[in-house]
Amino acid sequence: MAKTILQLDPRDNVLVALTTLDLGTYVKFGSAESPLQCQVMQTIPAKHKMATKALKPGELITMYGMVVGEVVEAIPAGGLITTSNIRHRAADYTAARQPVTHPLPDPTPWMGRTFMGYHRADGQVGTRNYWIVLPLVFCENRNVEQMREALEEELGYGTVNSTYRRHVRELMSKQGNGQPRAEEVAAARRERLFPNLDGVRFLPHQGGCGGTRQDSQALCGLLAGYIHHPNVAGATVLSLGCQHAQASILMEELRARDPKLRKQVIIVDQQSAGTESNLMNIALDKTFAALAEANRTERAPAPLSALTVALQCGGSDGFSGISANPTVGYVSDLVVGAGGTTILSEFPELHGVEQELVNRCTTDELAERFSGLMRTYAAAARAVNSDFAFNPSPGNIRDGLITDAIKSAGAARKGGSSPISGVLDYPEYVSARGFNLQCTPGNDVESVTAQVGAGSNLVLFTTGLGTPTGNPIAPVIKISTNSTTGERMHDIIDFDAGPIVSGKSTIKDSAEELLELSIAVASGERQTKAELHNQRDFIPWKRGVSL
Repeated sequence: MAKTILQLDPRDNVLVALTTLDLGTYVKFGSAESPLQCQVMQTIPAKHKMATKALKPGELITMYGMVVGEVVEAIPAGGLITTSNIRHRAADYTAARQPVTHPLPDPTPWMGRTFMGYHRADGQVGTRNYWIVLPLVFCENRNVEQMREALEEELGYGTVNSTYRRHVRELMSKQGNGQPRAEEVAAARRERLFPNLDGVRFLPHQGGCGGTRQDSQALCGLLAGYIHHPNVAGATVLSLGCQHAQASILMEELRARDPKLRKQVIIVDQQSAGTESNLMNIALDKTFAALAEANRTERAPAPLSALTVALQCGGSDGFSGISANPTVGYVSDLVVGAGGTTILSEFPELHGVEQELVNRCTTDELAERFSGLMRTYAAAARAVNSDFAFNPSPGNIRDGLITDAIKSAGAARKGGSSPISGVLDYPEYVSARGFNLQCTPGNDVESVTAQVGAGSNLVLFTTGLGTPTGNPIAPVIKISTNSTTGERMHDIIDFDAGPIVSGKSTIKDSAEELLELSIAVASGERQTKAELHNQRDFIPWKRGVSL
């Protein structure tokens, strides 16, 4: 018989409804040695929580064995937990570590596994091979868009029209030492001219000038991370010339990530070039020549230790912390155990689990850095009359995540149990192998943008409500927390962790299946749904308050 409720920790005073619980029915919980039961006093919708005992105002709500709320209105045993009868509450924390060790899955079966990746001169390995075109300032977005229209269709990567496509055809004819005939152009569209190049990606944004100088510095750091990224062969950068985000700042940030500057970066300045057509012709000529060079790189075997995996969620629900997030956490532990790197971000969604993460830090310095970043972020939110407590969205609340601490307790499960070997501030690039924390907003697109800018060459993205999020250069694998969403939104979901909720699968089995899919995606054998739909979300964080 399928389970109808779940007590996540013996210390919890609430149960999670796995299916809708009808008024008057009885549910059993606790251990086999000390079984307990409780009558349902209100209809409890699936994904929501029910009190195991009568709770008075001022008492604390516990889930996962930690504080996630405070009672503000009496709740009967068997009563529904709502935004009306509890409010956000989280336990305080310090930077003082109380070192803990957790049981970890055995990575031995994965130690010898490989994926087919693109090996870069700096030792990184990509899961894709892209050339990127990006503006240093929003004034150049139109020219970036014109390059997109010119290149994507003619090179076989898209279906658009452009006034500059003729220029690209002429470049193609020179590559073939002859005039392009109509059938040759059609063949180039069917069979890409550069088969080892997965595409040209374009990264328009709204930054680079105005705002603060710190915004522009951070933007240059993020863009440098994308250029340095293992999935990128090189970059074309369009600059107006007078903006805060100067090319010199970008190159300083890139040099900080790669002192030898081993990737080709083409920088074209519009105010120096003069006319738009001159700018575009220079940019297209140089880019086209660079694409031919980038096409020389071919996939070759690489160990799983070359993977850097982003751990992310969006559109979460009451099952996220039960199915998809623990599955991703198990995968994280396997990747780390095999010598790889994983990154957990979204600091507003780690509020309430800080002490647990502090205790997992391998050094006092890491613990202090994480604690300092969390407190600084929380203070910035309070300075504008906001708070981490405001993080849950209407969709989160509707589907059972009614306080930020409840949401955070489940979100942290994506991080598995491995020790924390690195703590990154935005927009730093990852340098420590193993499990890393990164300061980003809870907004999933801003966070994924940052994680990829830190070097993630693959993204595992859990969702309960369904979200089409993707990224321009890193494949994003979408994992549903429940089978209903997985089936209803099958066009954007890559993997269904729902069988864990129904008892048809285990976290271990689900994680091993997900890791096999991840290896196939990393090798280019599978495309994610976001890639198939050309979902290429890119939103740089301006470091203001974003929950």
